[in-house]
Amino acid sequence: MSPVLPSAFFDDLSWRGLIYDSTDPKELIDHLAAGNRRFYIGFDPTAPSLTIGNLLPLILMVRAARAGLGAVVVLGGGTGLIGDPSGRSAERTLLTADQARRNVQRHRSILESIFERVLDKDSMPEFVDNADWLVGLGVIEFLRDVGKHFSIADMTRKDSVRRRLEDPASGITFTEFSYSLLQAYDFLRLYRDKEVTVQMGASDQWGNIVAGIDLIRRTCRGEAYGLTCPLLLRSDGTKFGKTESGAVWLSAERTSAYSLYQFIVNLADEEAERFARYFSLVDRRYLEGLFSKSRSAPEQRVLQRHLAREITAMVHGEQAAARAEETSEALFKGELSSIGSQALGEVLDGVPTVELPISLLEAGGMDLVDLLVATKLATSKRAAREHLDNGAIMVNGTRARQGRMVGVADLLDGSIVLLRRGKRQWCAARFTQPC
Repeated sequence: MSPVLPSAFFDDLSWRGLIYDSTDPKELIDHLAAGNRRFYIGFDPTAPSLTIGNLLPLILMVRAARAGLGAVVVLGGGTGLIGDPSGRSAERTLLTADQARRNVQRHRSILESIFERVLDKDSMPEFVDNADWLVGLGVIEFLRDVGKHFSIADMTRKDSVRRRLEDPASGITFTEFSYSLLQAYDFLRLYRDKEVTVQMGASDQWGNIVAGIDLIRRTCRGEAYGLTCPLLLRSDGTKFGKTESGAVWLSAERTSAYSLYQFIVNLADEEAERFARYFSLVDRRYLEGLFSKSRSAPEQRVLQRHLAREITAMVHGEQAAARAEETSEALFKGELSSIGSQALGEVLDGVPTVELPISLLEAGGMDLVDLLVATKLATSKRAAREHLDNGAIMVNGTRARQGRMVGVADLLDGSIVLLRRGKRQWCAARFTQPC
């Protein structure tokens, strides 16, 4: 893949809305244009998996690597033992050293698999773990060589620190207060050891990035640069964090390929355009064509389907993406009996399940009205009939009306009836034999 000019790289990032903060753009473009430049992005192991929020700086790294920049991934085996206060309203629970090591290994596996799918061999990032230089760093050495270059006044002006200091209910410990210095030291080590001159990341890292730039200038009289992308936010403005309920994970064990596909294919039109600009690796002209088709025929969800397939393939591979797409289509068409046990398991991932005796399906079956009440998709028989009259109920992907009986023939994989009310309220009825 041929490198692109730094100006074209910046123009593309700007069109996609991927530049949130940057050191002087002209100086940065000129610096990159000199050639053989290296940058890094760090990922702290605060959970066993990365989330879709982490996918945004990851994609920023992919775009920069495709533009010909040398990429370095810093896995935070050291900083993860402390915890970044950025974007936090309370102290993090500290990881043990074993937890941090295990999470680093899992993160590396996720990152490597994604990079292998979207980058050629010559563009692959180098991986380093900051535990290699932070864990053995002496307190006196750190205070003398790093701490003396930072004033308390400057550090307390950082937004994430100031907010915590102003809130008497939370405050901030010296442990998290020192995090910015550790990340600054990362940048200094990479500048010295690997000739890394640019740090990128999400916008909540800007203060940490600036701290590293300042440390390099003060200790090495060197020039360093920074660039951040926006945080990926939900429609209500909250962050896709690793500890929030409903997090969308990048590991199949936590969020299946089907669930990721469904999350994206169900995006509202405006959100889908934003996600496409952020995440899609197809060129601008092709995306603009998809935007035009989507705006003229939004009911066809052309943009959402393309984006769901592309991102799911990026994260989980083409085979998993194809299966997720086929399962989604089967569910839409009411053809769930053909999708198999594995795909059914993915459909049921995260769906509330109610266990009922299979005897209810014998002797003519169970009235769907009663089943809706039993699964709490309806608060009463009257409400169940209203939902049915309004066409709001789906049984195994097929719309149902009053009078519908549910029998043994409706069981998927021998035990499941999948119910949906409206667009988003699901429940699985699992029918079992008595013990």
